[in-house]
Amino acid sequence: MMKKGIILACIFMFLGAGIALAAAPKPASGDPIKFGAVLPLADITGKQASRAMQLAVKEINAAGGVLGRPLVVVIADDEMKGEKGAAAIDKLATVDNVYAFIGGMSSGVHMAQLPVLKKYAKPTVWIGAAASSVIEAPMAEQAWYFHLHPWDYQQVGGYITGFKELAAKNPLIKLQKWFIGYEEGAFGTTGYKGFQTLWPQQGWEVSGASFKSALMGGGEYRAALRQAKDYKPDAYLWLGYDADALPMLEQAKEIGFAPPMLIGAPPGWPADFGKSPLAEGVSLFGMWAPSLKEVSKVSKHFWDAYNKEFNEAPATYFAPLGYTNVYVVANAINKVGSLDQDKVIAALKDTKYDSPVGETLTITASRALKNQGFTKQKILQWKKGVQQVLWPLDFKTAEPAYPFPAWDKR
Repeated sequence: MMKKGIILACIFMFLGAGIALAAAPKPASGDPIKFGAVLPLADITGKQASRAMQLAVKEINAAGGVLGRPLVVVIADDEMKGEKGAAAIDKLATVDNVYAFIGGMSSGVHMAQLPVLKKYAKPTVWIGAAASSVIEAPMAEQAWYFHLHPWDYQQVGGYITGFKELAAKNPLIKLQKWFIGYEEGAFGTTGYKGFQTLWPQQGWEVSGASFKSALMGGGEYRAALRQAKDYKPDAYLWLGYDADALPMLEQAKEIGFAPPMLIGAPPGWPADFGKSPLAEGVSLFGMWAPSLKEVSKVSKHFWDAYNKEFNEAPATYFAPLGYTNVYVVANAINKVGSLDQDKVIAALKDTKYDSPVGETLTITASRALKNQGFTKQKILQWKKGVQQVLWPLDFKTAEPAYPFPAWDKR
């Protein structure tokens, strides 16, 4: 009986192992399927988005790849220059023979890329370029073009709703007078025009001044900050890039400018920004914050996997956007079971993806475009070195700190 029991146990163990092996995904093999990504690799948005894309590729290939074939993302650096970004699209299409285009950050760069993208008309899912002015009427109708980042007018509309809800919950918060400091490129100027149009409709006063971003060789903000200080706003908001964040605040401290609410709106922040005492109480806009891992399982998976893979924390929402970017296209191809472009485009239109940015991504028509993804950002705030979510209220991770603390009381 003892031997019989041992034999049966071995048989069951063997069968169990066989079932486990059958259930395991087959390793990807054959010729790779290539996506071409264009990003500004010297900027934190491009650096971390590219890493997050590679993380998604690793996970997808471990699960069997795309159509059973290995997925490869070929990444090109646009150097934040339009001509470089356009040339990168040409190379990815003709030399690397990519199936789809992904990536992107700068609106100005994307403006130069659009004519080249039209030439190839490959499935394109873009995560950057918030300035709706880059999209011409003919582009809006292209079935192959998808845009995941909220447009400027969508962002501004979301901010209006968010600030009104925050003020309703916190009566001390005043929003009557706004001053906008904005970088002089397409991103900043288009954003400022949106505020000029929509803020007065809410009964809010708005004024502003431009500056040359440090990312473009500038970095002198004192003139704009002095105008803002003289205006005595309830809220000061700046539109620029991560390179502007610390010098902007250092110069604000130097001239003694500490408005009741100080808000930054770069696409990404310096990796160690939260460690600076200047960061405390700074509000910001973004699609994601590390604190979302406390309320979103998908965000927690992304956070843990990114930290493990790169031994650093994702510090910009372009990281989870880059991760989402790869998965959305890969999922569409696997869903239809082929590289038939029309079928893949139809699957992209039917996207329902639980993204680490918090929301479930779906595709709908917008004012600017036929195939639009996310439609709003979140209102966040730096508190003790961590970005906390203030709005939407269903994602809230902390109460707002108000007013912005004086520089000599930190």
